[in-house]
Formats: sequence, structure tokens, C-alpha cells
Amino acid sequence: MEPSTHIAPPAPSATRLIATDRVVKRFGAVTALDGVTLALDAAATGLLGVNGAGKSTLMRILLGLVRPDAGRVEVLGVDAARHRAEVRRRLGYMPERDCLPLEMTARDLVVHMAELRGLPRRAAVLRASEVLFQVGLEEERSRLIRTFSTGMRQRTKLAQALVHSPELVVLDEPTNGLDPSGREEMLSLVRRLSSELGIAVMLSSHVLEDVTRTCDAVVVLREGRVVTSGRLDAMEGVADRGLLVRATGDLDRFAAALGARGLAASRGDGGVVVAGAPEDALLDGVRDAAAESGIALRELRPAGPTLEDALVEALG
Repeated sequence: MEPSTHIAPPAPSATRLIATDRVVKRFGAVTALDGVTLALDAAATGLLGVNGAGKSTLMRILLGLVRPDAGRVEVLGVDAARHRAEVRRRLGYMPERDCLPLEMTARDLVVHMAELRGLPRRAAVLRASEVLFQVGLEEERSRLIRTFSTGMRQRTKLAQALVHSPELVVLDEPTNGLDPSGREEMLSLVRRLSSELGIAVMLSSHVLEDVTRTCDAVVVLREGRVVTSGRLDAMEGVADRGLLVRATGDLDRFAAALGARGLAASRGDGGVVVAGAPEDALLDGVRDAAAESGIALRELRPAGPTLEDALVEALG
């Protein structure tokens, strides 16, 4: 027997969900991605950017649908260019485009997608029932997709992305076209994927609130380049920026009371900026110093730009 020429993909890395190194992709004279380097391991990561920022190109490269012109891409520890089949087996994808077969039922479509992913018929039927229940379509599973609302069609696309139990799911604008109640349902489903079902999420969106409500980290692309990335809790923390305290009363006495507690206090922005300790210690110090100095607190908020301010500025 001749030895097999099949090359097994490398063992998954335990360190990064997604890692890219100086990735470049051009389409003719247009540079869609220009030296994108990322190291992502958050349970849910938001990919933010306006149209043309490079989000779709990056997602297609991660999914193994497009090869980069330069650079290296690893998804779940696997080289995405060399082992595209392995990457697709372990990823789920919910496309933005409405590409559902309208004359199929939701159940038949999701069963078919499960079989395409390699599940035997019986297992495919059982798994399809599970994911349709998870996305809230168990009672509509036998209806033709052409009778579905936009929200139901979005949930059908999510179900087919989950049917093979992926380790990472890529969601492209999942709230597009949804009314307020449908958007709330979708955002709740997205958050459950990482928090309850243990599925890592990459959410591509141009809506800032969708990302801040569902994700732990964010990557902002602009003109094919990463302009900012990091964990949201670190971006919105107040330890580095401090707290802005606005109050009525003797602010000089208040500042002195803060200083006596080892906190830095400076006048600015119509109040007192307090820094020099973690957030909980800052709040305790402000409370105690306010009581000692007899001031009346009117406003307490992070000093400097908010998380939303910073992300909006990065988006350009």
C-alpha cells in the first residue's frame, strides 16, 4: 500500500482564536487590507468599520474564501491558507446577504447544511431541531422560508451557522434590516453564544452599540488598517483617566480631603478630576472626602472621552 499523501493540519493552538501577521490584500489598484496584524482571544470580538474599511475582506480571508497577497493568518491555531477545509469545518458563518432558498423550509435547509458539514442524516435532523429551538424557530421550522419575516430569516441564517457545533462563528451584520424588537432578540442570541454556549464570536458591524452590547473586545478598521483594538473593559475603565466630580461647595477643601487619602486631585472641566487608584478605591475616596468636606455631589463620571467617543473617533 502506498503511503498516504494527506498532510494533517497542525494541532490547534491554545493561545489565540485568531492571529494575523501583516496581512495585505489588493484587488487591482485598491488595497483592501494594508498590513493587518491582530492577536484575538476574547470570547466575543466586534469588528467595526464603515463600508469599504476592509471588514468583509478580512472575514473572507479568515473563512478561507480568499487568500491574502502577503502575511500569515491563523484561525484556531490552523494556517487558514494551507488548511482551508479544516478552518471551515471548525467555523460557522452567517452572511449578511439574504441568500436563503425561499422554497425550502427552515428545517430542511438546516438539515441540508448539517449534512454538507458531514453529519449523518439522523444526527443532522436531531442537531437541526436543537439549533432551531435555540434561535426561537422551533414552531416555525416547517414553514417555507419565503413566508418568514426579516427577523426570522436572520435567525435561520444563524441556525445554519451553528448546526455543526463550530468553535468560532463569524456573524456579518446580523441585525441588518431588523426592527427594534427583532434587533433585541438577535443581540440577546449573539451574547448567549459566547456566554452560555461556549462558542467564540466575531461580529462584524457598522453599529457601535451592537458591538458594545455583545462583545468583550473590539477591532476598528479604517481604510484597510487597524486603527485601534483591545478589550472593551480596559478601554472604558476609569483607573487611568480618573473620575470627573462636579459638586457644589468648597471644592478646594474637597481636593485637600482627597489628597489626604492619597488621591490625585486637580481642578478642570468645571469640577475636580480625581485619579491615582483603581475605580472602586476612587469611588470610596470621593464619597468619604465629600462627606468630610461637606460638598454636595452633582455629577460623577469618567474623565476624558467615553468609550463611545474613542470608538467614534477611531471610526473617523
